[in-house]
Amino acid sequence: MTSTVLVVTALEDVTADWVIAALNEREVPVARVDPADIGPGLAFGARIGAGAPAWAGRLVTGSREVELGEVAAVYYRRPTPYTARFEHLPAQQRDFAAAEARHGLGGILNHLHGAFYVNHPSAVTAADFKPAQLQQAARLGLAIPPTLVTNDAEAARKFAAEHGPVIYKTFRGLPTGEDGHTGAIWAQRVDPESFDGALAVTAHLFQAEIPKTGDVRVTVVGQKVFAQQIAAPDGALDWRRGDWDALLHAPIVVPGAVEAALHSYLAAFGLVFGCFDFALTGDGDAAEDWVFIECNPNGQWGWLPDAGDITAAFADILSTSMEGGGAR
Repeated sequence: MTSTVLVVTALEDVTADWVIAALNEREVPVARVDPADIGPGLAFGARIGAGAPAWAGRLVTGSREVELGEVAAVYYRRPTPYTARFEHLPAQQRDFAAAEARHGLGGILNHLHGAFYVNHPSAVTAADFKPAQLQQAARLGLAIPPTLVTNDAEAARKFAAEHGPVIYKTFRGLPTGEDGHTGAIWAQRVDPESFDGALAVTAHLFQAEIPKTGDVRVTVVGQKVFAQQIAAPDGALDWRRGDWDALLHAPIVVPGAVEAALHSYLAAFGLVFGCFDFALTGDGDAAEDWVFIECNPNGQWGWLPDAGDITAAFADILSTSMEGGGAR
């Protein structure tokens, strides 16, 4: 039986293109599908029964047919939200159709028997909560910033008095506006004098500002670790807010204790891949110089200077899983 790597992502995902190209070079059968194409662009039929307790059937796109039983690995990247497929419908119909597609087609794609997922969507969801990330990092012995999650202005003022200067950051990015555009609220210093009753409206994340000497992005794919020190030319508190093409990069060695903690972190959440952000408080030689900020369980890495090596690591782990070397 031919084994296939299924890449679940949007058509315009350039990062996935690189991994698909690398798999093609290895002559690994690969198929790409965006679940939001459900309709004329994506048809499917899946069956299960007492005598065959695993989903079988096929996906049919405009260019490919995929047997579900032949999918050995799933690279779950960034598919288009189901709601985009049904946005032309009235709100109730749109929400119903999107939910049915997510629970039906999504339920099949997320439970392919024996398939190796990078990463499984449910693992990504569980690992996407910053409070869970910080708690797990601390349990593994990684340094983390003193942190407060609150909607109480007095608690925020007290925290700032104890740990100031204080940084505010969001838990999630800004949702799409009515004009279809998205935005961002970057990590920023805040003045405790501005804390008032408006904080009660929702949850806020405050952290003590780390007197950092630099920032590091660590990309882990299976057992392979890629680390780049990052600096913004303008010395911005949050390097993401400026021109990414102007960022300065330099490879850096991750201390053994930190690297071991990162592998344990991924294992704790059932992840194979993650993008970790750290603040450095020294030259980076010692583990205590590394302060855990967050981990994106489905982060972007195509902009990094070692993207070629990361691409190869993804192709390697997906190929190996088809030979029985991956963990299900």
